[in-house]
Amino acid sequence: MKRILSLMLLGTAAAAQPAMSQDNNKRNDIRYNLNESGSHYVKFTFTNQVWLRLNDNNPGTTVLSDPKTNTFDIGLRRTRMQLFGQLTDRIFFYTQFGMNNFNKVSAFPAYNTAGTPSQRKIAAFFHDAVGEYEVQRKGSNFIRFGGGLTIVSGFSRFSQPSIGTIMTMDVPVFAQATVDQTDQFSRKLTVYSRGQIGKLNYRVGVADPFPVETSGSTPVALNQNAVFAQRKNSKQFQGLFIYNIFDTEDNTTPGYMTGTYLGKRKVLNVEAGITSQKNATWRKEAVDTLYSNMTLWSVAAYLDMPLNVEKGTALSAYLGYFGTDYGKGYLRYNGIMNPATGTTQPIAGVGGTHGNAYPMFGTGNVIYAQAGYKLKDGLLGSQGTLMPYASLQRGDYDRLQDAANIYNVGVNWLIKGHNGKLSLNYENRPVYKNASVASELEKNGRKGSWTLQYQISI
Repeated sequence: MKRILSLMLLGTAAAAQPAMSQDNNKRNDIRYNLNESGSHYVKFTFTNQVWLRLNDNNPGTTVLSDPKTNTFDIGLRRTRMQLFGQLTDRIFFYTQFGMNNFNKVSAFPAYNTAGTPSQRKIAAFFHDAVGEYEVQRKGSNFIRFGGGLTIVSGFSRFSQPSIGTIMTMDVPVFAQATVDQTDQFSRKLTVYSRGQIGKLNYRVGVADPFPVETSGSTPVALNQNAVFAQRKNSKQFQGLFIYNIFDTEDNTTPGYMTGTYLGKRKVLNVEAGITSQKNATWRKEAVDTLYSNMTLWSVAAYLDMPLNVEKGTALSAYLGYFGTDYGKGYLRYNGIMNPATGTTQPIAGVGGTHGNAYPMFGTGNVIYAQAGYKLKDGLLGSQGTLMPYASLQRGDYDRLQDAANIYNVGVNWLIKGHNGKLSLNYENRPVYKNASVASELEKNGRKGSWTLQYQISI
């Protein structure tokens, strides 16, 4: 054990032979091989994302009771460590430990829609703890079964993103549909199977969702609009099916799907996914309590390929349509690492509308698209190259009279690929107020925010 730890910490070249990383780019592996060929190994990775952000706050926003029209904050969006390995030809384990969304006010719960200040010495936690057994392997084809606390799920690619390889500043969090409501930061206790059969990649699973009462905040009271139910809890069924037209993707770790390969692979996929749970939400109608099934599905296409191999230019793009049925009237605001704690202008029937929050989750449908272009290698000499990008998210939810359009534009300075990069992003989001029709919201202007992120990932 001492030898393993010393080799991991020192990165001894003789023992730490290069391994295929999560995004198939050249990365600095901290790895200890368990056999001469390197097919059995244990590997350690680390990712840290620091944000500096200037936010134009929603109307009425307060920070610790002080009115604030804008805020500047510094935070840790994600700090994660992974330890995983192939112990035998068939046995694989994966663990991830860390914390998220740590700034001066919204340390925990991670997605604190109430914006309540909390203990700054928050506890990091296990995001994943999974064991897998491979029942069949033939070339690149394989079938594995696994179980534990995991992000392996259905719905979409972005429901299980590889955070170290994101192309845009952040992932489209709406695709992590139950985040910190009935899961632990998108992870659930799940048994699953995943595999590659020819051109088809699949993952299917049965999850045991956490009760909403254990989310760390007071559950929303039963009302005329659907909220997550506190009774009749049932299992959740997941499925994601991806057809690889060109190259297959990396399947080393369970779940996590690469944001961009930076032109190192030629990938064109079409995908379809679904998440389903019986009696997931409830609502009040007169004196009756009515339950609704949750059905989330998507169809999408993903492109990531080199344009000029000699120059290193590459294109990455994604387009998806998402059907999101949580039950009648479901709508939830969310602000990523919200810099604020309250509001003097609350919207009736909707909580957490301060700071940078907007209606991120709801019953209706979403269209999401993103595209980026990696410029030639060495554009900035020894300091790497640039990759500009843009994204559009359109949430057409039943309770919104005007769809929620969220725009992001930015640029990645790829100093050393995903290992070291600096990203500048501008986001423009809608603001809403109560409409004349009960329970509905109407548009009330737009706000924006600038974010500078420095990522180190090994």
